[in-house]
Amino acid sequence: MKHLYVTALIALFLTSPLAPDTAFAQDALPETEAVPEEPTPLIQNAGDTELSEFKWAARVLVVFADSPLDPSYSDQIALLEDRPDALLERDVVVLTDTDPAARSPIRTALRPRGFALVVVDKDGRVMLRKPAPWNVREITRAIDKTPLRQQELESGR
Repeated sequence: MKHLYVTALIALFLTSPLAPDTAFAQDALPETEAVPEEPTPLIQNAGDTELSEFKWAARVLVVFADSPLDPSYSDQIALLEDRPDALLERDVVVLTDTDPAARSPIRTALRPRGFALVVVDKDGRVMLRKPAPWNVREITRAIDKTPLRQQELESGR
């Protein structure tokens, strides 16, 4: 008997003028909802990018290798993907270049040999070159020692 009573109440509510009008609710939504922009991925292919594009906007960490199959390259990418927040906090953009034959502008400017990890500060100055993978902690500690980063921290940025 209770089930019949509950079912009748539900049916009465759904047909009453007080019931929410689902057609109206759908019409009330804006036709074009703002789709949140996907953030730029931390790790990008260098391609035809030039270092000057990042001057005063971001620090550039470039990972070079002669092939994407280079074990040092794979290790470095895994280390970077492990703690991306620490890099993003320091305005770091990671670019990769694993094709020496393409002679990208960044490869031409920095002239790596085999695997190389290069960090370029916001002022365009090469602040670090390493022939072996570094973890994010080591990279961020090196960045935090630079005068530009010290100024950012002092100004409360």
